[in-house]
Amino acid sequence: MSNFPDTIWHNGQFKPWAQATTHVMTHALHYGSSVFEGIRSYATPNGHAIFRLNEHIKRFFNSARIYDLAVNYTPDEIRAACFELLKKNDLTSGYLRPIVFRGPGSFGLGADNPTEMSIAAWVWGPYLGHASAQGVDVCISSWQRLAPNTVPAMAKAGGNYLSSTLISREAKRLGFDEGIGLTRDGLLSEGAGENLFVMLDNVIYTTTLGSSILNGITRHTAITLAKKMGYEVREQPLPREFLYFADEAFFTGTAAEITPIRSVDRKTFAHACPGPITTRIREAFFGLFNGTTEDEWGWLDHA
Repeated sequence: MSNFPDTIWHNGQFKPWAQATTHVMTHALHYGSSVFEGIRSYATPNGHAIFRLNEHIKRFFNSARIYDLAVNYTPDEIRAACFELLKKNDLTSGYLRPIVFRGPGSFGLGADNPTEMSIAAWVWGPYLGHASAQGVDVCISSWQRLAPNTVPAMAKAGGNYLSSTLISREAKRLGFDEGIGLTRDGLLSEGAGENLFVMLDNVIYTTTLGSSILNGITRHTAITLAKKMGYEVREQPLPREFLYFADEAFFTGTAAEITPIRSVDRKTFAHACPGPITTRIREAFFGLFNGTTEDEWGWLDHA
């Protein structure tokens, strides 16, 4: 980000971006005790809309509950703050980042410090670069994802993304756009910051919630759209080599949206990228915002 937006919401107040500060001894800075959400707003024929805002807020509270982080605002207050923040920053298509974190106070790991909360909003283009529409090149990372019953993968917690950072930075260091992590059993998990879908013989496969993945909201969107089109979607454990003989694959995520995968470990897929199923799902997804896909699920929140 080179041009910061004017306003940020911090502890219940709208402040100039530079004034939304906290102390260097903030608990979350030292121990990763934060949870957050990534939410997108889109310009639509009916005005700007936040995509699946209620589901994001629900997951935000669920993540906070896992880590005993007090969210001192109601879902309705957070919802209203998101819309007002977009308005104050003159954003239609934007990215929202609510975060709640333990602030300064005691220094122990289990310290019950008061929490703080902020919401930022800015313009964020394709997460994996402008080549995302044509497909990205990925690798299997040497770093495994978090094991079950160690750090909860279904919480969107700041500390979880240290694992993602290792995977992503390794991939880029090796000349790839992104990395895919494996589970402790050597099975496919997810990308550094994206859920994974793989197509073979006209069936769509995706890894299970037990595969140390975040229960992605865009993941659920893609599954719903695919089933609406008549595709069979199987959620099951998948071995690494499944990727090497698949027909096509794609990532999902709020930041990544629907991103085709062109190759894995320099091995290309049977179909040219983007493949036909990926293309249909991607067009249906973006059709929610340009008006060509009916929003029969009420996913677009126009306030």
